[in-house]
Amino acid sequence: MSIVVIGLSHRSSPITIRERFAFPESTIPAALSQLRQSGIASEAVILSTCNRVELYAVSQSPGEQAIIALRQFLIDHHNYRDPLDKEVYAFTDPQSLEHLFKVACGLDSMVLGETEILGQLKKAYDLALQNKHTGGRLNKTFQKAFNVAKQIRTETNIQRGSISVASVAVELAEKIFSSLRDHRVMVIGAGDTSEKTARALLSRGAHGLVVTNRSHDKAVAMAREFSATAIPFDQWETEFSSIDIIISSTAAPYPIVTREKLEPLMKLRKNRPLLLVDIAVPRDIDPEVNSMANVYLYNVDDLQAIAADYLQQRKEEIAVCEAIIRDKARSLTLSSFHS
Repeated sequence: MSIVVIGLSHRSSPITIRERFAFPESTIPAALSQLRQSGIASEAVILSTCNRVELYAVSQSPGEQAIIALRQFLIDHHNYRDPLDKEVYAFTDPQSLEHLFKVACGLDSMVLGETEILGQLKKAYDLALQNKHTGGRLNKTFQKAFNVAKQIRTETNIQRGSISVASVAVELAEKIFSSLRDHRVMVIGAGDTSEKTARALLSRGAHGLVVTNRSHDKAVAMAREFSATAIPFDQWETEFSSIDIIISSTAAPYPIVTREKLEPLMKLRKNRPLLLVDIAVPRDIDPEVNSMANVYLYNVDDLQAIAADYLQQRKEEIAVCEAIIRDKARSLTLSSFHS
């Protein structure tokens, strides 16, 4: 039995392709059931974030056959009919184990060493575990991945500093406006990423924070935590005239900010510059708005230039982390053969 991983990430494909393969969390248990019932995998975990979509599977088939079957499952499940080549990557063990460990440690992230991915990976594993789609092999492998991430966080400086996609988005806003102290910011969404964004905004001096979300109760709870203002999701336009920066991160399957919605609102704000940072996948903001005067839109792929600065700071730690990962993957592979 081999562990196979197949996926797309910010390294292999642009957001225009990644968003077509994203799995809404509510659909993942059914997709895992379908995958296992097809006989392609006996155990499976699906990870879907703003920067990657990955399937981890235990397969009885030889590695290459399993990869072909998983790739076809991914294509068929999302009804994707355009050409695909190097946008999709795949590994069998021990490379699949090394890849998982790198993902858990933030070594494969857009922001090198970011910690958010570990929480997302734990959540993906727990979802598969609770729905009984994992077994001895993946349980052991994912627990080892979490242990390796903890060891690397303890023994190296790879996660030094404030590092997450949310903090990079806030840093972008600060670079464009010089200071956040005199600018009002709206956060659309009230999930983990939005909370991290709000925390990063406040740490950089933002005030008058506005939060909106489809579930108003969640927006109220988040606003209370950050001394912000919560407004109903269908009324966020009412605050628009005083907003300078919008950072959006929801699980909506379609754009919630469109050119049609923005054009009349820009007149209300007398065409002052508006910064939109879209860190959702699928995207929350229609790319068409970028052609509007005084509107500046950035998505997760646009944040990579800022993330590259973090990469430079942490380069010397990569070799240390990779040596630990290779050693742990090798020992797990050997123990699996002997168990």
